[in-house]
Amino acid sequence: MRRPLTGLVVILLLLLNTLVLIGPMMLLALLKLVLPGQRLRDLCSRDVMWIAETWAEIDKLIFATFTPTVWDIRGGENLRQDTSYLVISNHQSWVDIPALVQAFNRKTPYFKFFLKKELIWVPFLGLAFWALDYPFMKRYSKAFLEKNPHLKGKDLEITKTACERFKRMPVTVVNYLEGTRFTPAKQAQQGSPYRYLLKPKAGGVAFVLAALGEQLDAILDVTLVYPEGRIPGFWDLASGQVSKVIVDIHTRSLDPALWSGDYENDPEFRQFVQGWVSKLWEEKDARIGALRAES
Repeated sequence: MRRPLTGLVVILLLLLNTLVLIGPMMLLALLKLVLPGQRLRDLCSRDVMWIAETWAEIDKLIFATFTPTVWDIRGGENLRQDTSYLVISNHQSWVDIPALVQAFNRKTPYFKFFLKKELIWVPFLGLAFWALDYPFMKRYSKAFLEKNPHLKGKDLEITKTACERFKRMPVTVVNYLEGTRFTPAKQAQQGSPYRYLLKPKAGGVAFVLAALGEQLDAILDVTLVYPEGRIPGFWDLASGQVSKVIVDIHTRSLDPALWSGDYENDPEFRQFVQGWVSKLWEEKDARIGALRAES
């Protein structure tokens, strides 16, 4: 009975934290819609970020109080809140997001995720995502795009628009290159050449780099590993069934060549970026193998 009770208490406290703080966040978000002048709107955005960081710190306290999870955070020294970062991470579970919060909250600017459009309808969280200016993206299947070619590239247009907004203040942009959570079934369906990863998609990261390259201080290359040998769900975390999470952070300098070309229209530049992403993913796959073997 202890695990279900722990899970229930943790989820109720997380919900209470959200309900208490979402009111002020929404008020500031609505003010941002009506206030004149970009300076006042940006000030509201900064206050919304502060509330989000406070919400995340309280969530961290809840997990620390009621669950035994050890967050083994490696690397990420000398991070700053007054500059911008691009976080590139593998993606396996909803637990990935609390792991990033543990590693980066109030050490870097607050996260901006690119989210599936359907998440805007999630009670409370959808409103919070909207208030935080998270870009909502509609993903189309290859078959659907073949029937509706006018929608091709729509996600990349949203990426461009979002990145223009991010230029006005420091930001941490999170990009899951796989585009979806890893499962063995998806890995087999793709014919992925990697042992622990799905195939990466270079287009999204290319447009983030093109829009923000000069603003970014570094890439934070994050490798998440669950040493117990299975990928946990959020209930596993809330009910105290996740003993350890490894968050391995490798800070990478940025090569200006990565944003110096036209990804859409220059095949040679596109091949260069895709080659850089492939090398990054090969190294990450090997790193996951090493961390799993160590554990």
